Amino acid sequence: MYMAPVDMRKSINGLAALVENELALSPMMEVLFVFCNRGRIKIKLLYWERNGFVVWYKRLEKQHLFDKRDLMALLRGDPSNDRLPDINQLKLI
Repeated sequence: MYMAPVDMRKSINGLAALVENELALSPMMEVLFVFCNRGRIKIKLLYWERNGFVVWYKRLEKQHLFDKRDLMALLRGDPSNDRLPDINQLKLI
C-alpha cells in the first residue's frame, strides 16, 4: 500500500510512474499496487495482467481504509471483486 495520499485523477501512466519513481519498482511485477486518497475512502489498485495494465477503482461509502488488513477484508468480502486477480497469488504493496 502506497502510504502517501494520491491524487485520484491519476490514471495508469501516473500510477505506474509513482511505482517506478517513488517505490523504485517495476509496475509490471506480479504485484497489486494500492493507492488511497487523503481521506482513505477512494482506492485504486494497479496491476499488470499478461499484456497490459489494469486499474480498479472503488469509493467507500461507509468505512475508511486504514491498513493492509482492512484492504484484504474489503477485497475478500465483496462479491463484485471477482474480476480481480487471485489476491492470494499476488504480492500486496
